[in-house]
This record gives sequence, structure tokens and C-alpha cells, in this order.
Amino acid sequence: MRTRLYRNGVLEKEGFPLEELSGHVADRGNVVWLDLCRPSAAELTAVGSELGLHELAMEDALTDRQRPKVDVYDNHLFVTVYGVHVEKGRLRPVEVNVFVTANALVTVRDSDAFDIDEVVRRWDTLSRLAAHGVPFLLHGLLDYVVDGQLDLVEELDAQAEALEESLYEEDAGDGRRLQRTMFDLRKNTTRVRKITMPMREVIGTLLHRDQDIVADPVMAPYYADVYDHVLRATEWVEGIREMLANVRETRLAQQGFRLDEIMKRITSWAAIIAVPTLITGFYGQNVPVPGTGQSWGLWASTVLVALTSVVLYSVFKKNDWL
Repeated sequence: MRTRLYRNGVLEKEGFPLEELSGHVADRGNVVWLDLCRPSAAELTAVGSELGLHELAMEDALTDRQRPKVDVYDNHLFVTVYGVHVEKGRLRPVEVNVFVTANALVTVRDSDAFDIDEVVRRWDTLSRLAAHGVPFLLHGLLDYVVDGQLDLVEELDAQAEALEESLYEEDAGDGRRLQRTMFDLRKNTTRVRKITMPMREVIGTLLHRDQDIVADPVMAPYYADVYDHVLRATEWVEGIREMLANVRETRLAQQGFRLDEIMKRITSWAAIIAVPTLITGFYGQNVPVPGTGQSWGLWASTVLVALTSVVLYSVFKKNDWL
């Protein structure tokens, strides 16, 4: 558990125990931040009773895989967002639930993988805005979350472009590796899309709806900047999905072209083999033919076989069938 106390825009206290929470929150001149990582139901209930949090919001905070959203209650907001990071080539989202009251911000993380220290550093960097209280704290958190999503989308876009370029560089033996790379990239992109798309509604609700808790004319441009980053991320994700669809279609077309090339080669070689077979089969019939029993007949048939094979090979090669 981590705690902070701001008063009149100045950080006054850190690391105070949970027992002091109600006393600090009771003073409307204070702004309190409380962070919990994988809390138990009893711990969250204790915090909820101190701040008057709704039971449904606390239930959602203890339930995994919530959709990014903003729920509005009488005396607080409940916000769910996801931090993102890639581990061993696979996207690992971290759910972060946020309780927003008039003078308190409570963050509930389900994993240490979400770097809350980076959020604190952003607050310290923009400490001149700390006088704006809870809207300032919430902005720093959302800004870090959205920037992380945007950075990941940029990385996925670079991977998609590299995959697109590799289509004409891959050897036949690397086809399975390319398919696996394409599968992993499509899967990660789909999961990112499920996280970034609802963020437009989350930030839009905080920015445009008349919410007394986060309404602050000074902080509005900062929330608008976060919203702009959300739009960039969602549009970028859609572009990546289209690029991957084009890569898949191109890959299938390449496989079709390669199959056509193989069939043309097989057919050409079959024709080259069929003509000599026809000639030798004809000479093998039990009927008198020119050169039967003569050495020149053998040489004549051999020359005819070689000549027709060379002619057929030349014709097929000229037509790019071989």
C-alpha cells in the first residue's frame, strides 16, 4: 500500500497508515492518494467504508477482466483502464481500477507489472498543477496508461511493416515461422484493440460530461491531449489490422502463384517424359518398323528422343513454364 497527502497543491505527507485515511479525507482542503496492489476483499471493504464507496464498484474492483469504462455513482466515479506490456512476445494487460471522489483517488492494481512509480514521477514533474487536486492525479494516471498503449501500438506497427517487407524476402523453408509471426501479431493487435477502443468512451466521458468531481477548466486541455492520444492509438490499430489483412491476402496469393509454378513445372516435365515414352513404346510394338534389327534404328530412335526432349524443354523454358 502506498499513500500520499497533498494540501494546497503541496505534497505534505507520504506513507501514512490506512487508519489515518478517514481523518485526512474529512478535511476538504486535503487531497489523498491511496494505492493498493492485489488487495483482499477485507482490505478493500475497509477502504470503501472510509470513503463511502458503492458496493457494486468494489465488487467490480475485485473481479478480473472488466471492460474499460467509467461508472458514475452518487459521490464518486469508478474507472477501469488497462496498462499494457509485452512479455515473451505476448501482450500482458494489467487491470487498474480507480475510485475517484471529491478529494481522494484510490488505485487498485492486480499486478506489480503496472509501474506505479512512473505515474508518481509524472505527478512530481507536473507538481505545479497539484493545486487542482483529484483531476490532476487522475490525469497523470490516465496519461501514463494511454501513452503506454500508444507506444505499444507504434511497436506493433513497426512489426507489421517488417512483416510486410519480409514477404518477398522469406525462403520457402521459413514459411511456418512467417505464419507464426503473423498469427502472434494479429492476436496482440486484436487484444490491444479491445483495450484501446473503449478508452475513447472513458476519456470522452470525463472530458465532455458535466462531472463535478473532475470538472476543472485548467485541466481540461490536458484531458483533451490524452483524448487525442487515444484517437491516434485507435486509428493506428485499425491501420495495423488492415495492413495485416493485406499481408495475409498477399501471402495467400503468393502461395497460389507458387502452386501454379509447381504445376506448370510438373506438367512440363511430364510432357517431356511422355514424348520419349510414346516413341519408345511405338518401337516396342511387335510390328516391322524402319531400322528393326539394325543398329542405325537404335541410334535413330535415341536421337529422336533427345531432339524432341530438347525442343520441348526450350519451348517450355521460353514460355516460363520451367
